[in-house]
Amino acid sequence: MKTEPIAPARIDWDGGAPRAPDFGDLYHPRIGAFAQAAHVFLRGNGLPERWHGRERFTIVETGFGLGLNFLATWAAWRDDPRRCARLHYVAIDKHPPVLADLQRAHAALVPPELAAAAAELQAQWPPLTPNLHLLTFAHASLRLLLAFGDVARVLPALQLHADAFYLDGFAPQRNPAMWSPALFEALRRRAAPGARAATWSVARSVRDGLARAGFAVERAEGIGGKCEISVARHLARPGLRTPPDLRVSGEERCALVVGGGIAGACTAAALHAAGWDVTLYERRAAEAGSDAVGGIFHGSLHADDGPHARLLRTAALHAARVHGEAIAQGAAAGQAGGLLRLERHAGDIESLQALAARCGLPPQYVQPLAPAEAAARAGVPLAAPAWFYPGGGWVAPDGVVRSALRPVRVHRGIDVARLERHGTRWRLVERSGRVVGEAPLVVLCAAEGSLPLLATLGQAAWPTRRTRGQVSVLAQRTPLALPLAGDGYALPLADGTLLCGATRQPDDDDARVRAEDHRFNAGRARRLTGLDLPLAADAWQGHVGWRLQTPDRMPIAGALVEPTARAGALHQLARVPGLFVAAALGARGLTLAPLLGQLVAAMADGAPWPLERDLAAAVDPGRWLARAAGAAAASGAPGAAGAAIAPGETGSGG
Repeated sequence: MKTEPIAPARIDWDGGAPRAPDFGDLYHPRIGAFAQAAHVFLRGNGLPERWHGRERFTIVETGFGLGLNFLATWAAWRDDPRRCARLHYVAIDKHPPVLADLQRAHAALVPPELAAAAAELQAQWPPLTPNLHLLTFAHASLRLLLAFGDVARVLPALQLHADAFYLDGFAPQRNPAMWSPALFEALRRRAAPGARAATWSVARSVRDGLARAGFAVERAEGIGGKCEISVARHLARPGLRTPPDLRVSGEERCALVVGGGIAGACTAAALHAAGWDVTLYERRAAEAGSDAVGGIFHGSLHADDGPHARLLRTAALHAARVHGEAIAQGAAAGQAGGLLRLERHAGDIESLQALAARCGLPPQYVQPLAPAEAAARAGVPLAAPAWFYPGGGWVAPDGVVRSALRPVRVHRGIDVARLERHGTRWRLVERSGRVVGEAPLVVLCAAEGSLPLLATLGQAAWPTRRTRGQVSVLAQRTPLALPLAGDGYALPLADGTLLCGATRQPDDDDARVRAEDHRFNAGRARRLTGLDLPLAADAWQGHVGWRLQTPDRMPIAGALVEPTARAGALHQLARVPGLFVAAALGARGLTLAPLLGQLVAAMADGAPWPLERDLAAAVDPGRWLARAAGAAAASGAPGAAGAAIAPGETGSGG
């Protein structure tokens, strides 16, 4: 789904109540937003009663505006002793407010008992980029998934099953795009059994649109001088096509994660936050990730804003929140104050500025800097312009792993040799034949170690490649103030010393730290930083690790495909019940792992996905089968059952 720049809301503050001059309408009626929220949206959807005793409840709002309906719902949920365990609130907005306008509105409109909640929302308010933003509150029991963009494009891209809809766009005659037939069809496809909807509008077009979408529509008593509102209940129809449901069925909420690196730790943490009892198994007896000193995280920018750039943008913004919190709490060493990516071959600063203008991304996400300004931020001489990512930085993987696994049961020194299916449960079996764990849900996060386990189940091979990487650490202080990326990367560790790297050597199994790799890293770091760094190998210390990568440079995350599945479209591929994977993160593990962990947890749990469906398809384990089907259809040849993809084959990622 090609994205478009986000134009922030224009808000007219004359006369007290905030007004949208572009639509000639008020943000809320004169009686007040919170009175409207309580009567129209909460009571109109049968809340709070309908979420009582539920494990999870999902609300979709079609116009987030100033977040007042969200705050009202948060308060109702917070104050309800019978509330659902987890509340998911998904909100779409084409023109969200900038932070300053959000703060001004909350200062004027939010009552004192909600001031703390409003402050939390403001503190997490994301850059206005065209993607999904997952924010968590109340110890992750309340989740707000913000989707910035045109509702007609965004809602069909979302994967969710909504229990309630807040239809809160501006008036149909002033903003008809938010009340289109396509929107009502998208509601129909995302309605959970028994879903309800409510809106202050009783326009004929709105009631007819809901009725055509399978809702039984009624008029209800209005509020604040408005005689009536519309409420509706979704009527399930046999054979109704809905988004795919990958959730793990049954009441037992136990999960096993294989692999204790960054992917496994983030996935385990996401499952735990979703209410699963999680046990993680790691082959190494020592703490996984503790031998990696540090690594960078940041987004990306491309003129076409394709799947790779969009995935990294969403992931980087989420990683900035996760890693920034770990750093602020002292759980992980690192620096979340920004990262510079040098563009030596992009031309002058005017070229970067022109690209930034075409992409339309806000400066809170990325900024083009001239060499002098970039050098002032970096603290070292730079001869090229750079992209500055305010949310980028570096973090120590061992701290991230420890922080993520704090609430999770961990067993180290366990070498899982195979998986066995017994009824609705999976068993993890060691080489000795001992069963070490059993649960209805298993997630494989052991990088290349996951491949032999999949082979025991008859899974076709993925086109992955194992790449050796060596990083080098200079045990002396340098003036570098921010992480630099470009041709390699360099970052200032917490003690002021310098880490740089990493080499990229496919099919290299040498675990030794090599002098020639130190010299290679040092030479690249000299060109990157402009510093006179020593080239002698004995001045450096190092670490060797391996990455698993795919030809399309996209990770692998999602539900495993049945080994007997024939090549076909992704939604047609049969999935292995209760078996998921998060692997092949390549060089972007610290950026990707937190978001992919949330994606896998949402899939298994039946919660709203934090990625659009086309991006989830771009990382799907079955994407090569889908591409094979597409290629076969184009050539007129039938697809082959379980066909493996040759290691050199590439794909679009879409």
